[in-house]
Amino acid sequence: HTPGPFTGAVKEITSPHDRKRRKEGRVKRGWVWNQFFVLEEYTGLEPLYIGKLHSDMDKGDGSIKYILTGEGAGTTFTIDDSTGDIHAIQRLDREVKAQYILRAQARNRLTNRPLEPESEFIVKIQDINDNEPRFPDGPYHASVPEMSKVGTSVIQLTATDADDPTYGNSARVVYSILEGQPYFSVDAKSGMIRVSLADMDRETRENYTVVIMAKDMGGQLGGLSGTTTVNITLSDVNDNPPIFDQRLYQMSVPESAPVGSVVGRIWAKDRDIGVNAEMKYCIIDGDGRDIFDISTDPTNLFGIIVVKKPLNFEKKPSYTLKVEGANTHLDPAFRQRGPFKDVTIVHVSVEDVDEPPLFDLSAYYVELPEDAEIGTLVKTLSARDPDAANNTVRYSIERSSDPEKYFYIEITSGSLMTLRSLDREEIGWHNITVLAMEMNNPTQITSVSVAVKVMDVNDNPPLLTDFLEAYVCEKAKAGQLIQAVTAVDPDEPLGGQHFYYSLAPEAANNPNFTLRDNQDNTAWILTRRDGWSQQDQTLFHLPIFISDGEQPVQTSTSTMTIRVCSCDQEGNAMLCHPEAYSLPASLSRGALIAILACILVLLVMILLMLSLRNHRKKPYLCDEEENVHENIVRYDDEGGGEEDTEAFDIAAMWNPREAHHHLGKMRQDMLPEIESLSRYVPQASVMGGGGDSNVHGYVLAKLLEADMDPCAPPYDSLQTYAYEGEGSVAESLSSLQSGTSNTDHEYDYLNEWGPRFKKLAEMYGVLETNNPPLW
Repeated sequence: HTPGPFTGAVKEITSPHDRKRRKEGRVKRGWVWNQFFVLEEYTGLEPLYIGKLHSDMDKGDGSIKYILTGEGAGTTFTIDDSTGDIHAIQRLDREVKAQYILRAQARNRLTNRPLEPESEFIVKIQDINDNEPRFPDGPYHASVPEMSKVGTSVIQLTATDADDPTYGNSARVVYSILEGQPYFSVDAKSGMIRVSLADMDRETRENYTVVIMAKDMGGQLGGLSGTTTVNITLSDVNDNPPIFDQRLYQMSVPESAPVGSVVGRIWAKDRDIGVNAEMKYCIIDGDGRDIFDISTDPTNLFGIIVVKKPLNFEKKPSYTLKVEGANTHLDPAFRQRGPFKDVTIVHVSVEDVDEPPLFDLSAYYVELPEDAEIGTLVKTLSARDPDAANNTVRYSIERSSDPEKYFYIEITSGSLMTLRSLDREEIGWHNITVLAMEMNNPTQITSVSVAVKVMDVNDNPPLLTDFLEAYVCEKAKAGQLIQAVTAVDPDEPLGGQHFYYSLAPEAANNPNFTLRDNQDNTAWILTRRDGWSQQDQTLFHLPIFISDGEQPVQTSTSTMTIRVCSCDQEGNAMLCHPEAYSLPASLSRGALIAILACILVLLVMILLMLSLRNHRKKPYLCDEEENVHENIVRYDDEGGGEEDTEAFDIAAMWNPREAHHHLGKMRQDMLPEIESLSRYVPQASVMGGGGDSNVHGYVLAKLLEADMDPCAPPYDSLQTYAYEGEGSVAESLSSLQSGTSNTDHEYDYLNEWGPRFKKLAEMYGVLETNNPPLW
């Protein structure tokens, strides 16, 4: 066998039986074959010859049949069964499959008996440079800090080549940069991209596009290449100091702005971004550093100036602040570019606001004795206008705080005085609100609270409590306690209450009872004798004199009623016969029952009479055919034309003086009156009114008459009034009395009524024309 140009070495394979016969001088050759190699991507028209299989037993007479099995047998590879020639019938690609394992047999064509054992052989696909380098992860994105030094690594790229790296240079890749110079470079072997230009500034240019090429065959001519794009962004570093966009800020704030109000905003601009641009602001000097404060907004970029203390235009109309703004994150590598802070001046003007009056105190407290005379000066309140205009202030009391009008304040001086007598026992405190108002601007009002404590004066006498009645038993002995009495006094003296008890002067020598003062604000009523009897006397009156210990001393006399009663062994009253409640002996229980029965009969008779009277009034309501639930009074007369006045009192409408008739007169819609019509309406006002009040007054009078009329039906009724009022240039437009008019269909007079009736005159006026009518 002669191998083809790409076949491998030839070797001989023999069996052990053949070796034995060779030693005996009878040598027989076995398989002669090759390890086959074939180039990929064959594009010829004829099948590609790969090699030849041959056995020593083949005499060339066609008696041996070669059989090929294994990977691709019959589909990719074919064999000539007579000659053993192997061909590839499909295009081979090493990147798809690098080798094929096949098996070969030699059989007798007639008997199909194997002449040689089955053996394997390999067909290897030899590589050619048919694949270009590829960047599997492209395009790429990378970042590098701005101002980086030359040689700083950015990103490493790796290109892959599908060709065989162990065979030739088909897969040996080198890198080069096509776009992105002079800013960046790439290492030819490793693919590492590096910075090649120093001091690149993000604030000048932030984004760069770099194109990298990878070429196989070691970069030699004829190699294949692939490219990719790398988008490189310069990341920010703090290499720029902040600078205020204004050297002087002008701001204004009203003096009424509350604490915490925002005055304005300042900004130290920084070309850096992110944390490198974050600022911190502070007030380092100025006459307003105690009045204003500054903070950083949530973005940490702007300075917000706010009010720290209340402002007053009249005290200081303007302030100056010296504000510093500094970066909060510094980069040590760029400290030499500092300082990373800046200073500006902020001028704040305080705007004048019309403020309400200001009292000299936030609240007032006054003590006043309850016996103060009317007109007593309580307190002089003082309020002033805090504005520069210093407008005049007027004072008043808020009525809801002093509804009973105990006090009065002088409108100009602010002197608060009493207007009524005070009584501590009735109202001990008066909490009033005084208002101060600017005279030139009534909307500016301030209120202040004035607490008036009414001080106690001993102006109430002491009085006995509830023990104004007592009893004495018939068996009572001399010196026996009848009743213990106490007194009350609504006054509240500083030293406490102390009462003095005694019998009134007219009862000082009373033979029946005596009084003992216990000196503890109580007193005892004692008997002075024994031998009490209801037959002799059942009722005694004992006047008791009480005085208090304060100045001026107040006294009172209370009379105690003492009854004589029959008592049991323990002294409890059993039977008392007060004279005021005793009944005559001749008036028995039966007599009382008879009297009550007579009263009941009289009441029943009165109710029957009232019921009969109500039944007699029913004919006044309506006739039998009328529904009593209707709300309109109906008249059945047909009417007599324009002169008909039977249905309503038209004369009363033409004469408003009729409104003054007696209210007891019957309603006109019930009993109509016939009076003559008159076109003249008097000008005198009715019921004190003017203008059209005559009609208004008449209607009100009629309404009152209907409400007060006892004979009116108990439901609403409709009354019609034809009077139209006075003052019309066109007089009445009513159709009443129009029957006597000779100008029923003549409206030329509308032209004389002015421009307001021009449209009506054109519509209804007679047009002078010589044209004959159309019909």
